[in-house]
Amino acid sequence: MNDRHTDEPLDVASAVAAPKGRWSLHLVWLVPIVSALIGGWIAIKAVLEHGPTITITFRAAEGLEPGKTKIKYKNVDVGEVRQITISEDLSHVVVTADMVSNFSAHLVEDTRFWVVRTRVTGGQVTELGTLFSGSYIGLDVGKSLESKRDFEGLEIPPIITGDVAGRQFVLRGTGQGSLDTGTPVYFHRVPVGKVLSTELDTDGTAVVTRIFVAAPHDRYVTTNTRFWNASGLDVTVDSAGLKMHTQSLISILVGGIAFETPPSASIAPQAADNTSFVMYPDRDLAMKRPDQGTLRFTVYFTESLRGLALGAPVELHGLPVGEVVGIEMGYDEKARTYRFPVELALYPDQLARHVQPDDMPMAHAEAPTRQEIDALVARGLRAQLTTGSLLTGQLFVALDFFHDAAKASVNWQKAPPELPTIPSSLASLQHTLSHFAQKLERLPVDELMADLRRTLGSLQAMLQSTDALAQQLDKQVAPKAEEALQELRRTLLAAEHLLETDAPLQQDARDALRQLGRASQSLHELAEFLERHPESLIRGRTEERP
Repeated sequence: MNDRHTDEPLDVASAVAAPKGRWSLHLVWLVPIVSALIGGWIAIKAVLEHGPTITITFRAAEGLEPGKTKIKYKNVDVGEVRQITISEDLSHVVVTADMVSNFSAHLVEDTRFWVVRTRVTGGQVTELGTLFSGSYIGLDVGKSLESKRDFEGLEIPPIITGDVAGRQFVLRGTGQGSLDTGTPVYFHRVPVGKVLSTELDTDGTAVVTRIFVAAPHDRYVTTNTRFWNASGLDVTVDSAGLKMHTQSLISILVGGIAFETPPSASIAPQAADNTSFVMYPDRDLAMKRPDQGTLRFTVYFTESLRGLALGAPVELHGLPVGEVVGIEMGYDEKARTYRFPVELALYPDQLARHVQPDDMPMAHAEAPTRQEIDALVARGLRAQLTTGSLLTGQLFVALDFFHDAAKASVNWQKAPPELPTIPSSLASLQHTLSHFAQKLERLPVDELMADLRRTLGSLQAMLQSTDALAQQLDKQVAPKAEEALQELRRTLLAAEHLLETDAPLQQDARDALRQLGRASQSLHELAEFLERHPESLIRGRTEERP
């Protein structure tokens, strides 16, 4: 069988060459092609997702690092610092940062950037967490419609960001005091805002302070609102005594600004944004009424004005109706003595409100006329200096009715008109004591003292005589008086023995009284017999027949 197969030829298939195609592609090229496509897609996506590049200038690059420092908005990463360079004039640094693409529309004209780091301002420590996480750049989105890519960073972080509702106001005062950026603003001792900035006015005559009052508390700021510096502890010593005012413990330490609308002010609309107000140094000056619309009068006092100060209240029946606005010194040529004119500013509405209807028939809130004031003075209205506090010695001017006061009238010829006055109670007492002292000085004190000495000598001699008489009575009369008393005692004892029940005198007295009774009975029987037989006086007694 093997031989047969060995001798016969074998049928072997021959290879046929296939023709080459024009676009033949080996499988080995698929990997680089796919990699190139993926790389291109990633590059295109990176280009499409790459946000705008911005530059921010700062004075220094403290705490900033390229590739690490983030740009955050509401604590969300919206960019990253790519490069930090210094300017050509060496005055500042330029920070180049890449922003996310979806934040491009918010990079506008009034967008603000600042470095967020740990700061100690006004006694407060802020952003303490950056000690561990590192500094970052914060931003506040503006409201402008103009796009911008080059910004100037803020060296001081803004107190209020644009997304906080409220209004800003401008305050002008004479000094800054302890106010600083971030100082709280109070309304009825409740913090409602903060100080944004403080700077000198352009002419250097005032300090301009910008504040922010958050909503809804900003509606309490009207055109009649008063602002004052509430820093520290406000201590006032006036006619009412010692008064201390403060908004809070924080205001004592770091200062503060307070505002309030005077209760007597008329209803006013809300103040517009960036309205300018005057900042007063304290609450008393802020609540002080304006000079317009007041009634000015002058009163003259002759006693000492020590303790009377500008701003001292003027009270009617103990209620405030004005204040002292001027104190001067004048010479009266007729009396040849000094008088002290004090100018008063009276509030017409308060004066009309506090005067009783039976004192002055005026409307409740109308200003009193000249005739009505004359009627008040005719009924005894006078001005008088009064001590408001014995502790401080402060004085104030009191208006009251003295019906027994001498007649007086208002001198309308002077400007301001002159109101009549009456001496104070203390001055009257001093005058009385002085008059009494003068009378004492006119007394003949030496003669009175001589008479008193002689009287005292006579009294002493009389006392000595009385003492001698008493001693004599004690030696002579006292023993005899004692013997008389002993004799009287023995007499009383004898009378007591005689009046005893079993005494002989008592028995004899009783027997005598019985005999006297029987005799009286016999006389009575004799009288009856004679009444029946009067003839027996002549004939004698005859025996009656039975």
